[in-house]
Amino acid sequence: MTSDTTDDAERTEQGAGAGRTAAAPADPPLPLHRNRDFRRLWVGQACSELGSGAAGLAYPLLVLALTGSPVQAGLVGTVRMAAGTLFGLPAGALVDRWNRRRVLIGCEALRACAAVGLVAAIIGSRASLPLILVVAVVEGGAGALFGPAQTAAVRHIVPAGQLPTAAARNEARGYAAELAGPPLGGALFAVARWAPFLADAISYVVSLIAVWLIRRPLRDEHPDQPEHPDRPEPLGRAVWSGLRFVVGEPFLRAVLVLAPLANAAFSGVLFVLVVVLLQRGTPPAAVGAVQSAIMVGGLLGALAAPWLQPRIRVQALIVGFLWVVAGLVAAAAFVPGSYPVAALLALAILPAPTLNAALVGYQIAVTPDRMQGRVDSAIGLLAQCLQPLAPLLGGLVVAWWGGRGGFLVFAGILAVAAVVASLSNGIRNLRPLSEVAPEVDHLPTGGASGPPGS
Repeated sequence: MTSDTTDDAERTEQGAGAGRTAAAPADPPLPLHRNRDFRRLWVGQACSELGSGAAGLAYPLLVLALTGSPVQAGLVGTVRMAAGTLFGLPAGALVDRWNRRRVLIGCEALRACAAVGLVAAIIGSRASLPLILVVAVVEGGAGALFGPAQTAAVRHIVPAGQLPTAAARNEARGYAAELAGPPLGGALFAVARWAPFLADAISYVVSLIAVWLIRRPLRDEHPDQPEHPDRPEPLGRAVWSGLRFVVGEPFLRAVLVLAPLANAAFSGVLFVLVVVLLQRGTPPAAVGAVQSAIMVGGLLGALAAPWLQPRIRVQALIVGFLWVVAGLVAAAAFVPGSYPVAALLALAILPAPTLNAALVGYQIAVTPDRMQGRVDSAIGLLAQCLQPLAPLLGGLVVAWWGGRGGFLVFAGILAVAAVVASLSNGIRNLRPLSEVAPEVDHLPTGGASGPPGS
């Protein structure tokens, strides 16, 4: 990894070269691994997501140890996710209104304090279900603010042409944390009940420091749109304007149709797989191993995404992915044995990180800076709107038509998404990122410069 001193020297050299003649072509941007602000944000979030993954498993373990009630253990997980969902839309509007740098730092500080409070309560034998629920709400609510603020910040850290690659690296980070977090949480909980929550608190502190070290401004400065206007737009109207922008932009409108279908289908397929495996007498430990094998496919796809993404046209990636995945899921309905089915589903999830990276990169590029938070929150919420129905639909289909019918139904949903993508003007008419986001290309070619921004 290149040192910050080297980054500064190269940036100075590039700046001097740019000043020699106004007609000289702009130097190409530095690769992401030499963009120190991106490195800081990436490493900080890797620690934060790993800590959150460890705590995510530790929450139900702690409640079970305190109460012995599976219902109360499930309640904590539901409350944690519900808080993020409920705060999602207003959080995006607030991110567009507030200082993004302070939002990122404040969210991490708040989550670290909540985790430390829970650690102190556990050590003092004062942990209770109400306290755990409060901490879960704080974590979920702060996460709802942090997510869109981070997405909006990436636009100012990474040049436009590198946005999909940056999103691909973030995908790899997320899959790795999802794989490593729960085992780490279980191991730490075996050492001490408070240990995974202390690790969670430390991870937030690391993320906070990483954000604090980013020197680049994290939002556009508009003379006619001060950061703190005397009469800010009402929150409800701000949320509505974000939704109107999403619906009015052809590419984002297509994503609103495709993402809910694809997400629900994937969730339904994984649920059907678990039910089918259990019906075949597969031990629960083996069921977990099959799921982990599928997630490894996602991790491998995320690692390959930075290489694949620049080599495949986005239109072909979206349409081809949906058709191929629909075929693989349909094939899983007719393959005997648990592990061949898992292998097919691992192949199906393999291209998903590359597709997600391309979609996120275009989403950031086509969205005005002043609406980044609202658009990210709106798409994040609406893309998951059908997902809660997937297990119910999967259970009904398996009860009526068996596991084969379950796989075929969700393969049909993916095929519908593939047809929509094939016919969508918003997908077919995508332009290069250099054309859709010229206003982002003014970013410096090196690391950060200038005073800390908003």
